[in-house]
Amino acid sequence: MKKFWNAIKDYVYIVIVVVLIRTFLVTPALVDGDSMNDNLYNNDLVIINKLVYRISDIKRFDIVVVKNDFDKDKIIKRVIALPNETLIYRNNKLYIDGKEIKTDIKFKDTEDFEYTTKDGEYFVLGDNRPNSKDSRYLGPFKKDKILGRVLIRLFPFNKIGKIK
Repeated sequence: MKKFWNAIKDYVYIVIVVVLIRTFLVTPALVDGDSMNDNLYNNDLVIINKLVYRISDIKRFDIVVVKNDFDKDKIIKRVIALPNETLIYRNNKLYIDGKEIKTDIKFKDTEDFEYTTKDGEYFVLGDNRPNSKDSRYLGPFKKDKILGRVLIRLFPFNKIGKIK
């Protein structure tokens, strides 16, 4: 028995380490659909940082993975509004609490709408707004439904790098 354990113990340790890393630190995810075009594309392979929001706050424009209980799946979207904010999209411009928010991130046109988040709620949108099932339809998400932040793209190889 001792000889058997010595033969397999390194493999057991590797499996344990991999399971712990995937459970608590980072995990891969595959983008499914076109809702994040032109920043992420269908079948892009990304790494999700699962630890980041345990030690820091969620920030506006972070790309996050959200547990969507309505469809029983996980979706990748961008945080637009933080708790207790009124967001207004008017003429394809974002206003938070009455102040225009400018960014160099490229989005598809956004129809005019308004929403006010409550305590602990985050409003997320896809970058390809006409083709995105997001908080406009699913409602806001609580922090415990935000599973992590998209850290880097691993595939396709010609687009490897940090996600903006």
